[in-house]
Amino acid sequence: MNVRGNLSTMRGFVTLLAACALSGAAWAETKIGFVDTERIMRESAPAQRAEKKLQKEFEKKQQELERMGKQLQSMQESLEKNAVTMSESDRRAKDREFGDLNREFQRKKRDYGEEFNQRRNEELAQIIERANRTIRQLAEAEKFDLVLQEAVYRSPRIDITDKVLKALVDIK
Repeated sequence: MNVRGNLSTMRGFVTLLAACALSGAAWAETKIGFVDTERIMRESAPAQRAEKKLQKEFEKKQQELERMGKQLQSMQESLEKNAVTMSESDRRAKDREFGDLNREFQRKKRDYGEEFNQRRNEELAQIIERANRTIRQLAEAEKFDLVLQEAVYRSPRIDITDKVLKALVDIK
């Protein structure tokens, strides 16, 4: 950032401080809350339901990947163990079979990861939407002037995350 940008930022900060000082009475009446979004995404009932749903949805694909991984490991061990006693053509055929299976495994693993991440992002978007709706309702009901979701520091007395978590329990 250049000097002009720094001066502009500094002027904006000084103006904000002056406005806060001039309206001290109004500032004292301002009700601020904070919501820990990471906790919501980790501990809320909708987040836990989504996690279970995704685990169930991808369980068979995960098991197939594990089965293929074990098969690859077994093939590799067999190749290493029997490479000396195999004919050159058998060894090449087994190497080719191993390489083909390994490529298929890597492709399926990549596809699984992409599909899982897409579904996870869809579920997270729904959770965020529900949480934001719940936060707005709570803020309006309890007459908050400002609710923050990110902060470098926040006092525990303005943290309303537990209230939001309780409200989210009832939402299906």
